[in-house]
Amino acid sequence: MLTKTYSASILGIDAFPVTIETDSDRGSMFSIVGLPDTAVKESLQRMVSAITHTGIRFPHRGLTINLAPADVKKEGSAFDLPMAIGVLTATQAIPSEHLSDYMIMGELSLDGSVLPVKGALPMAVKAREMGFKRLIVPEANVTEAAVVNKVEVFGVKSLAEAIALISDNSDLEPVRINTRELFAAEAANFDFDFSEVKGQDSVKRALEVACAGGHNILMIGPPGSGKSMMAKRIPSILPPLGLAEALETTKIHSVAGKLSRGSMLMTRRPFRTPHHTVSPVALVGGGASPMPGEISLAHNGVLFLDEFPEFPRQVLEVLRQPIEDRIITVARAKYTVDYPASFMLVASMNPCPCGYYGHPTKACTCAPGAVNRYMNRISGPLLDRIDIQVEIQPVGFDDMADKTPSESSAAIRERVVRARAVQQLRFQGEKGIYCNAQMNSRLLHKFAWPDEEGLAKLKERMTRLNMSARAFDRILRVARTIADLDGSESVLAVHIAEAIGYRSLDRANYGSTF
Repeated sequence: MLTKTYSASILGIDAFPVTIETDSDRGSMFSIVGLPDTAVKESLQRMVSAITHTGIRFPHRGLTINLAPADVKKEGSAFDLPMAIGVLTATQAIPSEHLSDYMIMGELSLDGSVLPVKGALPMAVKAREMGFKRLIVPEANVTEAAVVNKVEVFGVKSLAEAIALISDNSDLEPVRINTRELFAAEAANFDFDFSEVKGQDSVKRALEVACAGGHNILMIGPPGSGKSMMAKRIPSILPPLGLAEALETTKIHSVAGKLSRGSMLMTRRPFRTPHHTVSPVALVGGGASPMPGEISLAHNGVLFLDEFPEFPRQVLEVLRQPIEDRIITVARAKYTVDYPASFMLVASMNPCPCGYYGHPTKACTCAPGAVNRYMNRISGPLLDRIDIQVEIQPVGFDDMADKTPSESSAAIRERVVRARAVQQLRFQGEKGIYCNAQMNSRLLHKFAWPDEEGLAKLKERMTRLNMSARAFDRILRVARTIADLDGSESVLAVHIAEAIGYRSLDRANYGSTF
């Protein structure tokens, strides 16, 4: 008897349907075809043991299983459960009348229990797109998949539960989740708040500007000045995730297997902080079995690179293209996949190898030329993509001893959200432009050109500080954001002056004393 069960596999961050055709005959051979990998081929042993522990004798007949489309490699253990159901229906051990209503996925344990799989959310999205009425997933994945509406999602603990459900002998109810209520309850919960940061008002202002315009930012300061502490609080002042953003972000983390058991929709922007020993592949994604890298896991959130110059030059240079295009294409001999990579880059570094160049109380012990050599570890093209460069000084004793709470993240976030709303209205007719950091030269002339006084101040400051030409566009972008925070339709001289203050490394004399 020939039967068909339906499942899905992952390519990039999206799922594609897989039809599992099972045919039984009078022979004794068992074969799986359709480009299965080793994990799929080994499913025979798992199926035999799981079916036996369920109380059903494994059929000793010839079985051929085809995974269609046959020209695409099938990877992973998520086909165990649908293949086991296919074997049982093909040998008439269980009825198959309602099999076409279901998309099924799950890994089988030897005792018949169903183990979690990666990518349940994109598979659920694909099930809805294809019009399936019901979806069977491991119980550990049910809350993740149930955020997708218009399809009934059932979480099963064992093969026996899946058999009962397909045979209409189960009282198992589909899981339903109200995503809007979930969003309202969880979106504003943060572990860190700017009210806990003492002093550093100028740096907090720079971070507010960066978040309001989507600008990449580099913080330069000695050890202990609070760079990492403030970076961890950046998600608390970014605009809340929209439902579409949350779904896309959750899909990426689902495919990468980063969601914890029982996870649902991600309601907070991701914050990724890879160590400086990270490899280029780990950062951009790929591998033998393609997986998202750190820059995609930071999609719609923050990628924080601490000790920026300590990252290998090859690793840093791979950031240049995704920062501009907000997507990364991983091309290998056997596959090509696209991963979204729209992230805010936040980097921090010491001002020199010893960390104390420019420190108010500690002397720098670096050799002559060390500061410039240290800064040159970061290429000019990469610095071109960082709009804000802000210097940080250590917090004084009076600020640390002050018991007055600082401004809360909620108050800062309110201003950021208001500025982003202005930008969304401004760029609503521009494809792929959502914030000031994405403006090209045409949009800069249209929306960010300063008045005469502002233009004169920009010329005077750039000449006096001997700033490079690459700073010009960056200053205009940041000034436009500062004007938005001030509620000003025009970019004024005061906005230009503040934006110039955020270009520390463009000053020709930076580090020249060594």
